[in-house]
Amino acid sequence: MEIDQVVMMQYRKFKGLNWKPSAMGFGAMRLPFKEEDRGAIVEDEAMEMIRNAIDHGVNYIDTAWPYHDGKSEEFLAKVLKDGYGEKVKIATKLPSWEIKEPGDPDKYFEKQLERLEVEHIDFYLLHALSKKSWDKYRELDIFQWLEEKRDEGKIDHIGFSFHDDLALFKEIVDAHPWDFCQIQYNYFDQQFQAGREGLRYAYSKGLGVIIMEPLRGGMLAREPPELVKDIWSRSGRNWGPVEWALRWLWNQEEVSLVLSGMSTLEQVKENVRIAGDSTIGHLTDEDLKTVDMVAKKYRELSPVDCTGCNYCLPCPTGVNIPHNFALHNQAEIYDERKSKRESYHKQKGSSRASGCVECGQCEERCPQGLNIMELLKKTAEYFER
Repeated sequence: MEIDQVVMMQYRKFKGLNWKPSAMGFGAMRLPFKEEDRGAIVEDEAMEMIRNAIDHGVNYIDTAWPYHDGKSEEFLAKVLKDGYGEKVKIATKLPSWEIKEPGDPDKYFEKQLERLEVEHIDFYLLHALSKKSWDKYRELDIFQWLEEKRDEGKIDHIGFSFHDDLALFKEIVDAHPWDFCQIQYNYFDQQFQAGREGLRYAYSKGLGVIIMEPLRGGMLAREPPELVKDIWSRSGRNWGPVEWALRWLWNQEEVSLVLSGMSTLEQVKENVRIAGDSTIGHLTDEDLKTVDMVAKKYRELSPVDCTGCNYCLPCPTGVNIPHNFALHNQAEIYDERKSKRESYHKQKGSSRASGCVECGQCEERCPQGLNIMELLKKTAEYFER
């Protein structure tokens, strides 16, 4: 099938809401940008990407306060002019790590309305909930604030995104009559954080469940290593790695919507095509066994569990943490040790893993709960020994 072929978008059930989301939502956190400046979005390319997705049936756009160094929300305001804003629902998030005082939620929320140039936000989330942020929110009685905003007509639907363990996830689900939640979930991360059990638990409680990191920061989208490619080839399916990963998610009825953080127009077209051909229960038992075998093989090959979300940045000493981990993973998974070692040493000294001074700020922000300082030591040793 040609990527440009016209497809019909599939729409899912969003439990509890009288509205059907497109199977795929657009995550505005990995838009094209200039050189190494994530805040310098290449606006003409990014606008074409998002509007193309909307033109082909995507009706949910996700952004957040920190995406693209704080530029994603205000860029979306430009994209959604010319009638495009009327075709979609917008989601953004309260930056949990910035909320310390009772007046902070109002301060950030009002700035987000200004950035997005809207009077209300369709889907509003508490961003990246963890034990620390959850305790702070309860101390500030965040539920009263959220419900007041809903009563004022400034928020339509209330939810949260999550990065911690399963027990805390269930506690949060049970703490309030949420409309929806957002979790990291893919075939590699079936038992990670909320995982499959959390997905089913939230669904059973009446929440819509939005999936982030469906391709694990791009790891599951690359040309597979030979050991993985061999497993895919034996399946008899003519699907690439992206198609396998997305179809696996859309096969599950508990999944309301899959967010994709796309970086090129070609990715948009391909993902829209796959979304238009994916339905609940379309994978066979043999397909599911194939995916499980691939997940097992990737776990055997990966030295670092980083998804490249960039929440750990900026590092105060300039270490490019996700890039160093990506080089380490690529070197091992794809047997590219020589080229990745060269790429590692092309970085400025302060950007390399060995530039870490162990201040710990990155670990406080990491939604994966990684022991980043120890992993940076191992990465530095791997490339510099």
